[in-house]
Amino acid sequence: MVVELSDTWRGRIEIVVGWAPTPPSPCTPNIRLNVDLRLCIIGSSNNQMEIFRRAILQPGPPETFALQTVQQVIKPQKQTKLAQDENQLLENILRTLLQELVSCAVQSGEPIMQYGQSIDEGESSLGHIPRLLDIVLYLCEKEHIEGGMIFQLLEDLTEMSTMRNCKDIFGYIESKQDILGKVELFARGKLVMLRTCNQLLRRLSKATDVVFCGRILMFLAHFFPLSERSAVNIKGVFNTSNETKYEKDPPDGISIDFNFYKTFWSLQEHFCNPASISLVPIKWQKFLSNLLVVLNTFEAQPLSDEEGNANNLEEEAATFSIKYLTSSKLMGLELKDPSFRRHILVQCLVLFNYLKKEEIKSYEEHVKKLLEMTPPKGKDFLHKVEHILEREKNWVWWKRDGCPPFEKQPIEKKVVQDGAKKRRPRWRLGNKELSQLWKWSDQNPNALTDPQRVQTPSIAEYWKPLAEDMDPAAGIEAEYHHKNNRVYCWKGLRFSARQDLEGFSKFTDHGVEGVVPVELLPPDFRSKYQSKPNDRAKRAKKEEAKGSAQQGEENQISTPASENDEGIRGDLETSTTPMDAEPETAGVTDMVSQGGSPMPDENQKQNSDTDAGPEMGQLEADSEAEAGIIEGEVDLDAAS
Repeated sequence: MVVELSDTWRGRIEIVVGWAPTPPSPCTPNIRLNVDLRLCIIGSSNNQMEIFRRAILQPGPPETFALQTVQQVIKPQKQTKLAQDENQLLENILRTLLQELVSCAVQSGEPIMQYGQSIDEGESSLGHIPRLLDIVLYLCEKEHIEGGMIFQLLEDLTEMSTMRNCKDIFGYIESKQDILGKVELFARGKLVMLRTCNQLLRRLSKATDVVFCGRILMFLAHFFPLSERSAVNIKGVFNTSNETKYEKDPPDGISIDFNFYKTFWSLQEHFCNPASISLVPIKWQKFLSNLLVVLNTFEAQPLSDEEGNANNLEEEAATFSIKYLTSSKLMGLELKDPSFRRHILVQCLVLFNYLKKEEIKSYEEHVKKLLEMTPPKGKDFLHKVEHILEREKNWVWWKRDGCPPFEKQPIEKKVVQDGAKKRRPRWRLGNKELSQLWKWSDQNPNALTDPQRVQTPSIAEYWKPLAEDMDPAAGIEAEYHHKNNRVYCWKGLRFSARQDLEGFSKFTDHGVEGVVPVELLPPDFRSKYQSKPNDRAKRAKKEEAKGSAQQGEENQISTPASENDEGIRGDLETSTTPMDAEPETAGVTDMVSQGGSPMPDENQKQNSDTDAGPEMGQLEADSEAEAGIIEGEVDLDAAS
């Protein structure tokens, strides 16, 4: 039985179904079906590749004939876009054709990107392989075929080529970077392109192919967005394979200190893996001791301006090598090389920027001093290095936040219905800043347990900057004076309210400068802010008067209020008319009626004054209380 089927291969498929003889059975006959599928594709794919070969030789841009060529070879169901199985068929044909073209180029001895290139009347045409890639790139850009097909062909081409030919292939990739980076192509082929570039980097030598490696890395930096997580080393893995080998035993006839030589090159082991020295205290102390020896040697042997100008750094950059030679015979010459010293000192600053420990502050200042002393233009070089390290901190913070995209979409204004309440964003710790600080503290466990963090300064320590600013000899401008810093003054008043109530009470008379302890002030200013002994007595007298005034108000509240003033006066007169009342009692009653208990109108006025301002009400109450006491004393003397 022969069944003919029509599929995308455009061939005739024969399915041969054979019936095997059934074994004898006492019951029903057992029929075993043996299906032998033999797929015979009639019509070779050579005809299809021949159509593409003729298309490669056609002059003119690819848009004039590329789509017609695909329709002639595949005969798709849709005229402008291929289906999934049709894309797979076309990819197989193109990969086979590319392999044959590379084989022909190798046999001819020509570079593969120049194979088939012809020069007619002074005009040179592209080779067969670049022409084929241009056709496929156009079809992918216009979405006639699957967008990742061009990336797959480029990967196959680099795998089949030598490193000399790969440089030409990568030059083609760089020339088409803008088209390959479009959204419709980038999403389909970014992983294939990343894999292709990584394979090239593994095949290249980091010592001899530095320029080509740099081209690949620069292409990846421009091709992928800045927020690409695959390029930022989220886990912080160090390249521990970059091992610096140096001599362990002293050679014969060496003219330098071999112990210093070993100490110097042993620092590279710590630079290679900074995390190892921060975890082991013994390694950390050894690193600090070795570093101090190297820095002291650099300082003891400074370079003159003539030695710095003798080494032309610009010419040296043309022959720059990624690693220095570690021979002990070159140690003396390398110490006189300013670029060599800068290389080592910058490594130290990068390590310090990663560790961020308090005990390395002195070492960091020492390294910066040596960089500034190293000619030529030491100060300018140090300034540039500090600027780069400062930007590196922002880079680290960005990675800690999960690499958020830098491009922010414009905020769409949503129409809020009348009466609808706007929902505020919720933060873990109340606002965005506190939540951010809490997130950073997860990366730094010592941030919450540091004893200096929870230490409250003393009054004298906190007010010392303000006391120095109050000295006219300091010449502090008003813009930078601490008394104009609201946050500083507010914190200081809180400390004084808790620890120095006497100094805090001077705020009403002298302002924030009066709160500063007197012993911190210059001798000429102490008399101005010192509290006098009689001031304390007056303050105590005011407090007593305030207490008597409050007691009089309580007595008035407890007495039922009458509707008019005459009734109150009549009650008072009746209470004081009996003949058996003693003069002292009468005097006390007069004191209460005259100055102790205010009348209802006066009470209302006092309440209104109190509402208007607490300070003014307090001053009036104090003055009235003092007046009442004085008049009461006079009445008592007269009665006696």
